[in-house]
Amino acid sequence: QVQLVESGGGLVQAGGSLKLSCVASGNMFAINAMGWSRQYPGQRREVIAAIDSGDNTDYAKSIEGRFTITRNTARNSVYLQMDNLEPTDTAVYFCTAAFLRDEVQYYSPDYWGRGTQVTVFS
Repeated sequence: QVQLVESGGGLVQAGGSLKLSCVASGNMFAINAMGWSRQYPGQRREVIAAIDSGDNTDYAKSIEGRFTITRNTARNSVYLQMDNLEPTDTAVYFCTAAFLRDEVQYYSPDYWGRGTQVTVFS
């Protein structure tokens, strides 16, 4: 099994930046891609960023090119640099992992962290 633990969430002023981190543990042999999703209250979780073993990336339209996903495979870690944050970015952010069988734009999470809250105020 795979365990994912997020950190780095918090309260930030609009226009500011935040960096989320995630470390994975357990059996990583079947994992070749990781990503981030977010969830508004009462809404479905949305994949916002994904990265594969070749460092190919895919982003959701909703983040408007403001976020950057990176990965350190040796450390079993993935990061999300969030810049120019807006109040609409307020959500719970989840680290995810998957065995990707196609291009990164088809990323679909198989494993989930427990989430970290990001709150952006104006």
